[in-house]
Amino acid sequence: MTDLAEFPVTHRWPPQHPDRIQLYSLGTPNGVKPLFLLEEAGLPYEAHKIDFGQQDQKTPEFLSLNPNGKIPALLDPNGPEGRPFALFESGAMLIYLADKVGRFIPQTPEARWHCIQWVMFQMGGVGPMFGQLGFFNKFDGKSYEDKRPLQRYVTESKRLLRVMDAALDGPDWFVGDDYSIADMSMLGWVRNLITFYEARDLVEFDGFANVAAWLERGLARPATQRALAVY
Repeated sequence: MTDLAEFPVTHRWPPQHPDRIQLYSLGTPNGVKPLFLLEEAGLPYEAHKIDFGQQDQKTPEFLSLNPNGKIPALLDPNGPEGRPFALFESGAMLIYLADKVGRFIPQTPEARWHCIQWVMFQMGGVGPMFGQLGFFNKFDGKSYEDKRPLQRYVTESKRLLRVMDAALDGPDWFVGDDYSIADMSMLGWVRNLITFYEARDLVEFDGFANVAAWLERGLARPATQRALAVY
């Protein structure tokens, strides 16, 4: 049996199956990214819920795995060279897991970097901008009298959607005919934008027909549905 006792996070969230990938997460757009790949690839894993209400992400045990205090975080008992390996940052997890299974990321250098650039696009643009729009449209920022911050994020979110819509003018997925980590990185964010963040009309989402069709295809995947049901 794999011994993960050297990792403090396992003391607070004891693994029932220490030979499986241990995922510490929640059902947020970033939190479901590794779940999409784990389910698609059929990798055995054990999901641990990090409860924001209980400030689980700020506990010493969790911070020992992710010093940034954010979800998700991952512990692979069979990491590089067969040793346990800890990782944080959802984009990094997607690349790591895709390399681990040899799927969902192109194998030729040019196509591989084409895929990774879209993951970086999500991490640097889609995630932060959609998240800020959600803050100002639904959460504490909604009460601000000054609506310029909201409009700033609406404008930028629409610009990003235009970039995505143009990229999907023809191909089904962001790197062509194959579903990849580029799609997994953005799927939860676009879903949240028009549902949880209640911004469908605000960003005129129905005008982005290619993105809307891509979202429908992605959400229809059985692995996506399983992933979204975990937390």
